[in-house]
Amino acid sequence: MKRRPLTELVHELLAPLIRPGDVAVDATAGNGHDTLFLAQRVGPRGRVYAMDIQSRALEHTRKRLQAAGVLSRVALTAADHASLVRVLGHELQGRVRAVTFNLGYLPGGDRGPVTSAASTIPALRQATTLLAPGGRITVLAYVGHSGSRLEASAVEEWANSLGEPFAAREVRPPGTPEQSPRLFIIDRRQSR
Repeated sequence: MKRRPLTELVHELLAPLIRPGDVAVDATAGNGHDTLFLAQRVGPRGRVYAMDIQSRALEHTRKRLQAAGVLSRVALTAADHASLVRVLGHELQGRVRAVTFNLGYLPGGDRGPVTSAASTIPALRQATTLLAPGGRITVLAYVGHSGSRLEASAVEEWANSLGEPFAAREVRPPGTPEQSPRLFIIDRRQSR
């Protein structure tokens, strides 16, 4: 039986939460697959903020969005994910329905620039301040580059330290090999 890519699972886990008109964030745009998915979900009245440190990643994302006719819904920014709140602004705090992270390097691109715990943990902290009640953060931590296992462990430790109103879990489909990416889900519970 063929295993389904975790990126598909991420989209499945986010789809029911994102409504037309919502705000969503792709904190590591890469080749734009998550950005496109988010732009399609928020619809013409919604907004997606996508960032990446590599101009090549942003160009790939721009082309993908243009081809799908959804570029006008997305703000693309060349920035490190650790500057999330600076890029989005404080006015979006508590208003973002979904934030996605794909940690590692640009697939098919330069493997030199990689994410690390030093920037990822501050980015995740900022993402929790942006998240709306009922919103979700997904973190897909690839473990094939130098320092990646340390980064994934730091994400796990950070996620496990979250208290109310957040709930964190790791999703590992049955039969997932040890060297496979790790998927963390952080939900902000609805206010009571």
